[in-house]
Amino acid sequence: MSYPGYPPQSGGYPPQAGGYPPQAGGYPPQAGGYPPQAGGYPPQAGGYPPQPGAYPPAAGGYPPAPGAYPPGAGYPPQGGGYPPQAGNPPTAGGFPQPGGYPAPAGGFTQAGGYPAQPGQGGYPSMPPAGGGWGAAPGGYGAPGGAPQGYPGGPAPGQPMPNYPGAPAGGPAMPGYGGGVPSNPQAPAIPKGYRGSIKDFPGADPLKDVEVLRKAMKGFGTDENAIIELLGSRSNKQRVALIAAYKTTYGKDLIRDLKSELSRDFEDLVVAMLQTPTQFDASELREAIKGAGTDEACLIEILSSRSNAEIQEINKLYKSEYGKKLEDAIISDTSGHFRRLLVSLCQGNRDERETVDISLAKQDAQKLYAAGVNKVGTDESQFNAILCARSKPHLRAVFQEYQQMTGKDIEKSICSEMSGNLESGMVAVVKCIKNTAAYFAERVYKAMKGAGTKDRTLIRIMVSRSEVDMLDIRQEFLKAYGKSLYTHISSDTSGDYKKLLLKLCGSND
Repeated sequence: MSYPGYPPQSGGYPPQAGGYPPQAGGYPPQAGGYPPQAGGYPPQAGGYPPQPGAYPPAAGGYPPAPGAYPPGAGYPPQGGGYPPQAGNPPTAGGFPQPGGYPAPAGGFTQAGGYPAQPGQGGYPSMPPAGGGWGAAPGGYGAPGGAPQGYPGGPAPGQPMPNYPGAPAGGPAMPGYGGGVPSNPQAPAIPKGYRGSIKDFPGADPLKDVEVLRKAMKGFGTDENAIIELLGSRSNKQRVALIAAYKTTYGKDLIRDLKSELSRDFEDLVVAMLQTPTQFDASELREAIKGAGTDEACLIEILSSRSNAEIQEINKLYKSEYGKKLEDAIISDTSGHFRRLLVSLCQGNRDERETVDISLAKQDAQKLYAAGVNKVGTDESQFNAILCARSKPHLRAVFQEYQQMTGKDIEKSICSEMSGNLESGMVAVVKCIKNTAAYFAERVYKAMKGAGTKDRTLIRIMVSRSEVDMLDIRQEFLKAYGKSLYTHISSDTSGDYKKLLLKLCGSND
């Protein structure tokens, strides 16, 4: 037999004479319910149970005439059966007949599968208020609330092709390089792990520290052994070596390595043995203390880390250095640039993925009114939007701004601002637009020209090796015409180069 139209033959299931049950009238075949034989279970006339209105209550198959389960209007007494489409089943006496289970428009389920269309008794209905079911509060998600029905379901009257339906969540960011599509879609997200360093299978910290001890013991140092081991372990596997070394030898691993190594190679090894939070906090500390401030480092870290990462940095910074990161920033910077950094170091950016295109248009208009369309510049408006809105939302804002003004947001910032504030705002925009491209540019500039900014190079190679190094390599090749691997090879040397190339991964 085939579906739809189950069962297809008149006379119930199965149709042939002598089958189970043999009588015309479907399943169950005779008045009195189930089973059909005289004297069966249950014996009394009227089926099981015999009382009117019960389940199943009356002759005529399953489910019964009016008065059956459930008795009232709503879910699901109406004609139409389960499922309601024509052909299932078409014959009298089959399963189910009119009045079957369940039938109502908007009920659970209708033709087309789960979820049901909106209507009386449907699941779930959504309030028409702003945000709707499944949308983020505060205006994010579909403006005015999602349509009635299950979130992400089709428009009323259209079937859902399969189960489960993914929630739409609201209009997504428009694609770059064109107008807002009539049916905006979320941007493609790279699948899978995008780092260049992975856990080493079967790594044993006690055996690893034995290798390191042997490499440092005696006359000379076996740098290649250190490079091979550290360059093939993930961060959590490297950090575990510190406790294992002290447990085994009663000595501090970092102190021993510092006594054996030097210069950039030493700095790189020490950076690799810190947790990401420890490393970020120490880099921020170095950027602030002493004469001069590395503003680019502050912006790089604070604009690219998640809320949770920034909050962990704040905790560790206070415990390690006895001063709040915010206070350190305030004492070392000034003006609107200071406000920008203080906003970013709160770790309180909206991180929802849904995008409200109407709100993105409003924010683009606010940026235009605060900059190009104003005598002077309202830096506070730029600060409020760039530091508080989610990254997917801001990408939509930048696209709307481009379409509205015919000008890229970065160029507008450069024409309206100057100094550290300009470079800071531009860096935030670049990092939000395309984080991998932003880091590719940072790496390139660190190695460009005479001399190398090794601190920047080390920080990016270490901090991004287990995040998005594969994407950074792709963006580097696209922007500069040669691989990051080749560029590092030509700009660095010795053991330092070997370990950097381990972090970079294979040559593109």
